Amino acid sequence: MNGVSTSVIAVCGTLAGSALTYLFARLTARRAEKAAREERLRQERIAAYAAFAGAMTALRQKMISLWLVRQRDQDVAEIRAAYTEADQCGAAADHARFQVRLLTEDAELLRLADAAFGPIAALGKAADRAELAGHETRSQEVLTAFVEAAGRQLR
Repeated sequence: MNGVSTSVIAVCGTLAGSALTYLFARLTARRAEKAAREERLRQERIAAYAAFAGAMTALRQKMISLWLVRQRDQDVAEIRAAYTEADQCGAAADHARFQVRLLTEDAELLRLADAAFGPIAALGKAADRAELAGHETRSQEVLTAFVEAAGRQLR
């Protein structure tokens, strides 16, 4: 009888050890999966935020170029080409903003992404170079605020 109870205790101990090992392995795997998912999301956010900042910078440059072309030339073909380039950059910036929207729920970041378009739109309506420079500065300030908010989220 003593040998049977020893065997039963040994089997129960082995089963308990196996069960605990399985549970700990499963918890560890879940933690690793969660950490990997969070890191992938972080990397996607970095790429999207950087792409947005780059697209907005390119759009600002194209809008300034368009303004300058409209001020100095009456060549319809050159103005049309400048409009086309600015429009393409605008579409790329809008696409980048959609990516930002897909990857974050941060209200401040979303507000700043939307606000970044305001000063750029105002560039085309500038009456003179001083006003153009003011809109350009404001655009850079809003974009810098976006990048700083994005950096805080990513740290």
